[in-house]
Amino acid sequence: MPELPEVETVRNTLKTLIVGKEIRDIDVYYEKMIRNREVDEFKKALIGKKIIDIDRYGKYLIFNFEGTALISHLRMEGKYFFKDLDEKKEKHEHVIFYFTDGKTLRYNDTRKFGTMDLYDINDVYDKSPVSKIGYEPFEKEMTGKYLMDKLSKKSIAIKSALLDQTIIAGLGNIYVDEVLFLSKIHPTLKANSLELADYKRLVKNSVKVLNKAVKLGGSTIRSYTSSLGVTGRFQNELFVHTKQGDSCLVCNTEILKTKVNGRGTYYCPSCQKEL
Repeated sequence: MPELPEVETVRNTLKTLIVGKEIRDIDVYYEKMIRNREVDEFKKALIGKKIIDIDRYGKYLIFNFEGTALISHLRMEGKYFFKDLDEKKEKHEHVIFYFTDGKTLRYNDTRKFGTMDLYDINDVYDKSPVSKIGYEPFEKEMTGKYLMDKLSKKSIAIKSALLDQTIIAGLGNIYVDEVLFLSKIHPTLKANSLELADYKRLVKNSVKVLNKAVKLGGSTIRSYTSSLGVTGRFQNELFVHTKQGDSCLVCNTEILKTKVNGRGTYYCPSCQKEL
């Protein structure tokens, strides 16, 4: 699944390819992806409009048009392909945007979990889905005290809490494992059992991990590969995620794998002690 760094990489790449282009036509082959509009209304709202900019919040891509915003969530397997008009449609291309210059942008999703919502450009951050997610780690509001207050009544595992996008936006399975390792916190500890200093480390290391991952173009691993010619390199920097059986780079203890609420979770039992 693409997480914040991968979505940011997609955003930056798409900006160089499609900002300024005008939509001539749209084909929708899987109507359920368009959530808050009828397909005809969706098309009418975007055809003839130019893409002014592309933003991102958490794991959401926000395509800004003239007066309208398209909010796209890639979910598990969603990818955008930039192709010539005459290239053959592939099986899993479910939405195709045709530009006036003969290029196309194609949304490909093997599992059909991705979503698209259309809103007035001034309402994006006040409407679902964006309004429902929490602050990103980079925002000034995301402090150790804020995180402690949000989690004070949650007895779920800290790993699960950090994956909750309504609490903190943008962290997914890969990066939560890395943040917990750097913070020396065991993934199964109850979220409300930590001290203020622990929450501060979590915020600090979330920023550190995500910034580095964005700089390196995200992670290219089995669960996510870019479709726009960008090869992520952060997978070469991982301490614990996917490292089951390897020796910890800090203490040489064997990295273990477990499941936390159904999610594959990697950790060092020495650096991240289960209190």
